[in-house]
Amino acid sequence: MGELGWVEGWPGGGIRTGRLWLREPEAGDRGAVIELFCSAEVGTYVGGPRERDEMERAVPETPRRRHGLFVVDLDGAMIGIVTIDRHGAGSKGHVRPEGEEPELGYMFLPEAWGHGYATEACAAALNWAAEALPGEPVVLCAQTANTASLRVAEKLGFTEVERFEEYGAEQWFGLWTRRG
Repeated sequence: MGELGWVEGWPGGGIRTGRLWLREPEAGDRGAVIELFCSAEVGTYVGGPRERDEMERAVPETPRRRHGLFVVDLDGAMIGIVTIDRHGAGSKGHVRPEGEEPELGYMFLPEAWGHGYATEACAAALNWAAEALPGEPVVLCAQTANTASLRVAEKLGFTEVERFEEYGAEQWFGLWTRRG
């Protein structure tokens, strides 16, 4: 996936929802970022967990800030991340011939699962994307075995476009239709 680049309307103070704050990364998030990528549970559908020593070397003291990367904060603690990046033209699955559609991605720490945080945070990020990238289709790709992610996609209003085999597993590829 490629970065969004500059977009109008970047939320300087982040985005607040009923329970969450989607904000830029900060130095205090480093430990949670490492835990997120090293978690065996989180890694199940994203290529497996990363090695802790690799992540300790790779994650800078102050995580890099960029458009489309949101830390999901609950009561002052990072519980996950939501990203909107460009779905690479060379990747499988597209809704326009040139590709490069904005793609929603997210990962949450296991203790945050089952509380509706992913749906709440992703809905806020999608609403931001609809304003910041008007007229652009937003896509999502998830392994079909990841039934929790497919439920979140359905709640958010994604509709299936196609399925394909990639990374040794069947993938579900969907398009977001803005509601209301």
